[in-house]
Amino acid sequence: RNGWGGRVERNLEQKLMIVTEDLSKQFEEFIAVDRVNLRVSAGEVLALLGPNGSGKTTTVRMLTSILRPSSGKAWVAGYDVVEHPDEVRASVGVLTEHHGLYGRMPAIEYLDFFGQLYGIDPATRRRRADSMLSEFGLEPYKKRRVGKFSKGMQQKLALARTLLHQPPVLLLDEPTSAMDPESARLVRDAIQELRSSDRAIVICTHNLSEAEKLADKIAIIRYGTIIAQGTPNELRQRLLGAPVFEIRFGTDQNLDQVNLPESIEFEGRGENWLRYRSAQPEIDNPFVLQYLLNLGLKVVSLEELPRSLEQIYLQVMKDPQIMARETVHVG
Repeated sequence: RNGWGGRVERNLEQKLMIVTEDLSKQFEEFIAVDRVNLRVSAGEVLALLGPNGSGKTTTVRMLTSILRPSSGKAWVAGYDVVEHPDEVRASVGVLTEHHGLYGRMPAIEYLDFFGQLYGIDPATRRRRADSMLSEFGLEPYKKRRVGKFSKGMQQKLALARTLLHQPPVLLLDEPTSAMDPESARLVRDAIQELRSSDRAIVICTHNLSEAEKLADKIAIIRYGTIIAQGTPNELRQRLLGAPVFEIRFGTDQNLDQVNLPESIEFEGRGENWLRYRSAQPEIDNPFVLQYLLNLGLKVVSLEELPRSLEQIYLQVMKDPQIMARETVHVG
């Protein structure tokens, strides 16, 4: 394969399925995507997270060779999106926000029709269609017209369509947009089942809960620029500081005598609890716990307080330059 800017062997060994280098798109005076750099390996799910109009869909269109970049480079499954558009399109499965299902077609005929468009031979496309319908729980409804499916069933059928040609890259643009909670859960469960060591998945969404549940890595995009990128834990550490731990005590405990060592960053206390930060919980937590027990206090629980992706998102949106001031490397 050509591409990867002269680094084919090294990148394929790492199973990098998507690489962008300063990928940009400008429409006249409007810069829709500005120097986006992404790395997505096989086996990973990346959530491209941002509000409507932030550049998510434009980025996906460049990754599918639908839009030509104004500048920068991108490779998908080893193919340059400009120099090898046909190979790129054959390597991706794309689920758009408006999937364009043909409501009058039975589900099995719908998949067979798209299998023909992909150039799959009749026996193979029927076998794959039956397999996909079974995998997504749609086999009992394969002869039902698509227009009679629920929204969740329709989206799962659209996912099955994206997998017919067995692409190594999936690009899912707002996969649960405008769905009721039950339908959205069905689609999220289906996406979880699509994880594979041979497949990379990019999900474009503005749904924070969805990104937190599905993604291994997060890239937050704002006005066409990636302003934060990394695993959820990396972003928590960089944006929210060391994790916070809370200790709960039994009733009628005198906590006035508790003074944690100066090496422990004290966060606060209440009637039957106290909190502290620790960048090395494997060292600090046993020490703190033993210290409290030596004081004769009845410890009920010691646990890390959850810190949501919403906190990360709001922090970086409040101060987009915060990541530029960080020096910690993000893998």
